[in-house]
Amino acid sequence: MLILILLVTVAIRFRLRELPLERDEGEYAYAGQLILQGIPPYQLAYNMKFPGTYAAYALLMAIFGQSPTGIHLGLLVANAGAIILVYLLTAQLFDKKSALIAAALYAYLSLSGEVLGPVAHATHFVILSTLGGLLLLLVGINRQSNLSLFSSGLLLGIAMLMKQHGAVFILFAGSYLLNCQARPLKWKLLLLRGSTLALGVATPLALTVFLLWKAGVLDKFWFWTIQYAREYATDFPGIREVLKNLTQGTPRPLYPLTWTAILGLVVLWRKADRSIAVFFTGFLVCSALTIFPNFNFRPHYYVLLLPAIAMLTGVLVISAWEYLLRTQSKIPAALPVVLLVIFLAGCLFHERALFFQSTPVQASHLLYPRSAFPESVQIAEYLKTHTSNNARIAILGSEPQIYFYSRRHSATGYIYTYALMEQQPYALKMQREMISEIETAQPEYIVSVEDGDSWIIRQNSEQLIFNWSAKYLPTHYDRVGLLEILPDSRSSLRLDDEFKNHPQARDVYLNIFKRKSLN
Repeated sequence: MLILILLVTVAIRFRLRELPLERDEGEYAYAGQLILQGIPPYQLAYNMKFPGTYAAYALLMAIFGQSPTGIHLGLLVANAGAIILVYLLTAQLFDKKSALIAAALYAYLSLSGEVLGPVAHATHFVILSTLGGLLLLLVGINRQSNLSLFSSGLLLGIAMLMKQHGAVFILFAGSYLLNCQARPLKWKLLLLRGSTLALGVATPLALTVFLLWKAGVLDKFWFWTIQYAREYATDFPGIREVLKNLTQGTPRPLYPLTWTAILGLVVLWRKADRSIAVFFTGFLVCSALTIFPNFNFRPHYYVLLLPAIAMLTGVLVISAWEYLLRTQSKIPAALPVVLLVIFLAGCLFHERALFFQSTPVQASHLLYPRSAFPESVQIAEYLKTHTSNNARIAILGSEPQIYFYSRRHSATGYIYTYALMEQQPYALKMQREMISEIETAQPEYIVSVEDGDSWIIRQNSEQLIFNWSAKYLPTHYDRVGLLEILPDSRSSLRLDDEFKNHPQARDVYLNIFKRKSLN
């Protein structure tokens, strides 16, 4: 049954392997591409995330190729590994029947469009490392193995490197290790085991800091991932806005499954060993905490909550089945399992277009109805054809996938422009720095994105970058193309002569500019 679950999941992901890259994937892919070229993170691409996912992308692209297919084949492998680890972890803590249900549920949830599952977000790599680390933590505690504890820390440290959210699971692991020590506490033994786990966590973090220092980008790393990230994470929008974001952002399947998970937790506290109940409680609470930074509740954040939800639901379903068997109730014992199967079948039917019917391009439009991710390939191909290999280009907006597709370096490290629009103390400084970098590099082409999702402008956002571009572009560049998104989500890309001889578009998504000195 586990093999069948894996085969179905792999088949769906393989069918969608050519899914066009979206923004986050474009960021990771471009940074990974730079690493493969010998260029360290934070030198030509700025972002607040730790560099673990950049390195993971570089590794996957070195194996499977620098393409959307290569990236999504890597995700396929990572997701299959996470499904197996959900099974092993649940079996270790409870039983194999619960583990099988947890694996099936996680396989669906982590693939669902509700959490943008087909997309290779960093959260998938956080979960893979976290589950491996927690499984080794249990082995280390049960066998009193310092090697397993060190290895557990190593994987949990890597999970944090994939994205800072992973730090919550490190705190959980340390707390659970303390909880499992025999009373009265043997302080020397506790210190040894805690230090072993901490050393494992610190090893990949210390190695990363050393490599970034050696590459000369430690100051940029510190600013983006610590100083700016702190401002981003502590920006509290208010209770009303938080509740609104939480209501709108929570994936629909999690509404019933959150309650089944809570009921599963109640069952554990009534019938299971205390240490198992403590593990599941801590894991669920810490998993929930990972979705709260900045209170945005984006769909892919919930991937970090899915293992705990799936595992506890598996516990509840099998516990209910065993209870009905034991009490010889008039209610059929198989009813809990049947209800879960009906739920999963309904979910698969609801998402049948994404999973079984749509082409990769159609799937991209299903996941992101008004974004130009498929069209980014054509734009990048145009830029690649009309520039030399060492040319620099710039994008005024957040479309880093164009850099990756075109294999051209960015004229500015600001491959995202969200930070420039936020209500944080560095916003104006960032706009000035981006302007300075573009004027210094004088890129051959500039792509100016008019879409709100590529900027997320706030009511009080600084407007310096827009005032500058309104004067700078007409003075130094000629417009040679545009992309229009039509009301029915179809797109119209016009370039060169086709652009000049066509009536002015009304709903422009982006404009392409060529430096006048090149004409």
